[in-house]
Amino acid sequence: MRSSLPDRETLWLAGIGVALSVLTAVGPALHARLGGWALIGVFVVASIGAFFGARLGERVDQKRALLIILVGAAAMRLALVFTEPTLSDDIYRYIWDGRVQAAGINPYRYVPSAPELAPLRDPAVWPQINRADYAVTIYPPVAQALFLGLTRFGESAVVMKLGLALFEAATIAALIALLNRLAIPPARVAAYAWHPLPIWEIAGNGHVDAAMTALLVVGLLVFFKGRTLLAGVMVTLGAMIKPPAVLALPVFWRPWNWRLPLVVLATIAVAYLPYLSVGSRVFGFLPGYFKEEGFSEGWGFRIVWLVEQVTGPLPLAGAAYAVLAALALASMALAVGFRADRSEWAAIRSLSWLLIAFLVLTTPHYPWYFLVVAPFLALCPTLTAWTMTSGGVYLYYLFTDPTIPSYEMRFATFTLATLATLAYDLWSGRRKLSGPVGETS
Repeated sequence: MRSSLPDRETLWLAGIGVALSVLTAVGPALHARLGGWALIGVFVVASIGAFFGARLGERVDQKRALLIILVGAAAMRLALVFTEPTLSDDIYRYIWDGRVQAAGINPYRYVPSAPELAPLRDPAVWPQINRADYAVTIYPPVAQALFLGLTRFGESAVVMKLGLALFEAATIAALIALLNRLAIPPARVAAYAWHPLPIWEIAGNGHVDAAMTALLVVGLLVFFKGRTLLAGVMVTLGAMIKPPAVLALPVFWRPWNWRLPLVVLATIAVAYLPYLSVGSRVFGFLPGYFKEEGFSEGWGFRIVWLVEQVTGPLPLAGAAYAVLAALALASMALAVGFRADRSEWAAIRSLSWLLIAFLVLTTPHYPWYFLVVAPFLALCPTLTAWTMTSGGVYLYYLFTDPTIPSYEMRFATFTLATLATLAYDLWSGRRKLSGPVGETS
């Protein structure tokens, strides 16, 4: 008769889950008391724990493993969801945008400091809003609808984070379904569910990328079930929260099929319709953001910036880089759309590499932009994706410890590490198109 007692590996998995839950719970205090290096250490240890948790989970009873992983994931998120955001203040703009809409005002019309919005100011949210005196909202219409909906349950950071946590629960559920569908042990989901980036950036800081990622992953599952148009609607809605979700569309599209592009355009039109009273200003602070982050001048692309550290200023380098990057990404998208292999594995692999290429080429300046590749740590792990998600902690602007290198030095290190791991992944051919899904070599 087989013993019902957990084996040694199951106990080890549970031990990792408990350790990561405790580490997450004490993480904010360690950061506050010991500074940036403590937070970096928390991320490094937790990333290693997520990696080994996923590996170990594959070797034990899957029902037990999933129970341990999901309980651990919930505990880690509960440890942060009721804390004040400390690594970003974006969530307060979300709440403000929801409040403005509830008052019947188009969020793209006024900057928060405008006298027309004075009656909406309060001591809890208003003082925390970034760019309040010069920037209207930057967030697209589906994000705005989400802000309005969630703030009707309460205009607080906790309510916003709890709402976004529900989207993340959908991401985890869809990942488990995808792993089962692909005959991968579902316990591999620990690579995402226990990873510190989604835990800290969604439960801790409440970034809306959680909703975009959920629509992307659920849309992928819907696509595999044969509902291509519905999947296209879902990822288009996701792209109108944060743009990277649009990269799933080449994966869904079949050559010369006109229905998916029409559905995408119709979805965009319907989403923007409620906000068109401001005309061309419906794109909000986006042009100003590109300028503020240095993309208009070129140095915002950190690869250009790195080259110019050696060569000195290069006229038109930023514009030339932007054109070449756009052409490279468009070429990849076309290759994916016209791919001969229409298997589910090829779709996942193609989407993973499209997202990685987008992030490498655009060189985001903030860690939470890498959330979009975090689900692929479970589905299609690459060393590049692990570097982006786990090393992203190095990019927080708030690190002011004198022992921590400058932001420029940190970004240079991160960018070079990402390029090195990308070169390794490409050189070693980590996954062959016809190879087994579960391999990571």
